[in-house]
Amino acid sequence: MTLRGALRDWEAQLEAWAIPDDILRRAPEPPWSLDPAHFRSRLEDARRAHTPSRRAALDALEQDGSVLDVGAGAGAASLPLVPPAGSVVAVDVSGDMLHAFALEAEAVGAAHREIEGRWPDVAAEAPRCDVVVCHHVVYNVPDLAPFLVALTAAARRRVVIELTVTHPMVTLGPLWRRFHGIDRPHGPAVEDLLRIADHLGLDYRAEVWCASGEPLPRPDVIRTVRKRLCLPPERDPDIDAALPQGFSLLGGFLAGSARIATVWWPGGSRRP
Repeated sequence: MTLRGALRDWEAQLEAWAIPDDILRRAPEPPWSLDPAHFRSRLEDARRAHTPSRRAALDALEQDGSVLDVGAGAGAASLPLVPPAGSVVAVDVSGDMLHAFALEAEAVGAAHREIEGRWPDVAAEAPRCDVVVCHHVVYNVPDLAPFLVALTAAARRRVVIELTVTHPMVTLGPLWRRFHGIDRPHGPAVEDLLRIADHLGLDYRAEVWCASGEPLPRPDVIRTVRKRLCLPPERDPDIDAALPQGFSLLGGFLAGSARIATVWWPGGSRRP
C-alpha cells in the first residue's frame, strides 16, 4: 500500500465512526464532551505508574529539560516527567483543560505555557522542546501525515506517542448493536499508524503493554457509556445490565482490558 493509500484508509476508518444524524439529534448531551475532573484523575494515575511511555520520555530527558504535550488534557503525559523536566508546554483545543493543566503545573513547580488550538494548526506557536509527548490523540486525527511530521519537527530529541492498540470505542460495538441496531467500525488500529510511520520514514520503536490503574466507580462508567451511546439517563439500568462486570475506564478510555502501544522515534529524524 502506498502512503496515499494508507492515509486514505486511516481517514476513511475514522470517518466511519461518525454517529448517524438521527441518533445524534436525540442525544441529551454531547457524546464527546470532556470533563476536566476526569482528566485530573488520569493525571493522578499517571504519576503512580511507570509505563513504557514514561520511560521512553525520561530516557531522552536531561535535568531541567523541556517537554511539549500535544493534546495535553490535565497533563497526564507530561507532568509526571517533572522532574527532571523543568518546563512544560501544553497544546489543547479546550481552554478548560489548559486551565486545569496550568494549575497542576504550578503545583509541581514547573515553568509552563499553554497554547489553545488544534495541532498542527498552532505548531508555529510552540517552541521546539527536548521531548514531545502525545497520548491518546491520534485516533482523533484524520489527516495524520502533517500531524506526525509537525510532532517530529517540534522535538529536539524524541517523540513519544501513546495509543490504545485498537480504537478505544471498539469495545462499545455490542452496545451500539443492542441499543441502536447498528454496527460500528473495528479500526483503525496501531498497525495502521505504524504503516503510515513507515511510509514517512520515521525511525520508530514500539512496545505493547497492558494498562493498570484504579477502576472508576460503576456509576461513573455507566454515565460515560450512556453519554457515548447518546442515551438518556433513564436507560442507566439497561446499560448496567448490558455491561460485563469489571468493565472499566482505563486510561480514560472504555475497555475491559486496555492494551496500550507506546511508539517513539528521534526528533527531527527520518530513516535514510
